[in-house]
Amino acid sequence: MVYHSSFVDDEGINRACGCPLLPLKSHIKGPAPVSDQDRTDIVDEAITFFRANVFFRNFDIKSPADKLLIYLTFYINVALKKLEGCRTLAEGTKAIINLGLENVPVPGESGFPFPGLFPLPQSHKEAELFRNYLKQIREETSGRLLSVAYRPNGTPNKWWLAFAKRKFMNVITR
Repeated sequence: MVYHSSFVDDEGINRACGCPLLPLKSHIKGPAPVSDQDRTDIVDEAITFFRANVFFRNFDIKSPADKLLIYLTFYINVALKKLEGCRTLAEGTKAIINLGLENVPVPGESGFPFPGLFPLPQSHKEAELFRNYLKQIREETSGRLLSVAYRPNGTPNKWWLAFAKRKFMNVITR
């Protein structure tokens, strides 16, 4: 059974490309509203559910937040592939920073991993809002992922990096 997002009530939440712009526990500047530090956010859910959800080829979408969970699960998979060859936290941080500097495609652009998952943006402004939200959420996910992919002494956590070999929903990553 796939783990779904608990953010099913998105009333009062702004949207871009059919995706709710959910609050984040983040210090990173971007369009996401700020969440309380003691509450679980979508990034926490994505990291918590990653090791179970990565095994599924199909994902039944029950709420718009599930689309974001799918995107983040895919992104975590991509990030783990980048971290796979990094033997220290310093190397992993450098690889993640380089991943963060890559262009973030939005629906309708080449390189977007899930065509059809999100509706196409209705305007350039909506596309930029969604791009900035995805960039912010990717940066936040990367930072939190480093804390679980590496042990406190800076060595790789094999129980996390082993999942880099998995293909999520049969989508091939770079």
